[in-house]
Amino acid sequence: MLYAACAVGFCMRGFMRKLFELFAVFFRIGAFTFGGGYAMIPLIQKETVENKKWITDDDILEIVAIAESTPGPIAINAATFVGYKVAGFWGAFFATIGMVVPSFAIILLISYVLRRFNNIKAVQYAFNGIRAGVLALLIKALFTMYKKVGKNALSYIVMAFAFVFTAIVKIKIIYVIILCAVFGLVVSYIAERRSAK
Repeated sequence: MLYAACAVGFCMRGFMRKLFELFAVFFRIGAFTFGGGYAMIPLIQKETVENKKWITDDDILEIVAIAESTPGPIAINAATFVGYKVAGFWGAFFATIGMVVPSFAIILLISYVLRRFNNIKAVQYAFNGIRAGVLALLIKALFTMYKKVGKNALSYIVMAFAFVFTAIVKIKIIYVIILCAVFGLVVSYIAERRSAK
């Protein structure tokens, strides 16, 4: 009986440590990344895949695709999915809270600073520098994802059409995502039927 109680206590302590780690990792990402969800993707990948080894690079691609397709900010959705994959419901809860808390606090602080000090040149220059850094993070995220996805003529055609539809024709992104998903299902179904013959 005592042994069982100790084992349960040890498991609970390990589980609580994992929840705290999830909170701490996503708190750090949320606190020290500017530029929104896409700028956070390389940091999420580095922390969860390379440092903690909680998930794989393939998982990151799937998480980004799902997080992009569901309502809400991509970084919060990604945190929720990673947390759930690592520690179930409570993992999702603590990872999401970790991601949200610093952003909420920083937005409150920035709104106060901008209202009070918006005309000061140093503040304007600082935000110009932050924008340049965000662009670099976005390019890195794009490059990392490009290296991981499968490449064939069909993928390039879909990518080109998706870019044209969103950037030039100005079709809503949700419709482009749904269209790409349907296209992927049809192509996969046809490929499976051919391989079954």
